[in-house]
Amino acid sequence: MAVSNLLLPVLLLASALWHGQTRPADFVCDGDTRVKMNQVKELEAMVAECSSVNPLPSQIHLPRTRINVAAWKRKSVHEKRGEILLSLETLVQDVKAARKLVESGCGSSMLERLEHSAKNYLHIVSHLSIKAEPGNVDSPSQNKQTQDIGQVLKYFGQLLKGRLEWLIGDLKDSCRREEQGFSS
Repeated sequence: MAVSNLLLPVLLLASALWHGQTRPADFVCDGDTRVKMNQVKELEAMVAECSSVNPLPSQIHLPRTRINVAAWKRKSVHEKRGEILLSLETLVQDVKAARKLVESGCGSSMLERLEHSAKNYLHIVSHLSIKAEPGNVDSPSQNKQTQDIGQVLKYFGQLLKGRLEWLIGDLKDSCRREEQGFSS
């Protein structure tokens, strides 16, 4: 059995075990946790080894990644989280559908890992301590779809480094309050 065939299951298991211990508070307050959780670079490296996944067998909606700063600042934290959750839910559904159409092998494993990564973010973002407020949640994705796995990973990475980090910036005050609570 080739080393790469052994490495993927080990990486998937390690990823699942590590992410299972990540708490939403750790995610918000510790930038290193977010960096370690981001699997996009590893997935991009897998694309080169896995030609069977490109093009994808079905279209994937690309999440909206651009931020109109003025409009973003007017939104509540609840609305911002809602947009990110909808983007992640759409990505998970689309990747799951594509994975079902890929025969077993590295393409299927890579899509499974992408789906798992997006689900981890979905779980953590959905459990952030954010008070529900009335407001509108904009459409999570552009009308743009692609079958290019490289584009999917690029936009996923931009969602994590853009909109999600901006949301985390809005929640940083909770870290300071938590630290002050422990030191009192």
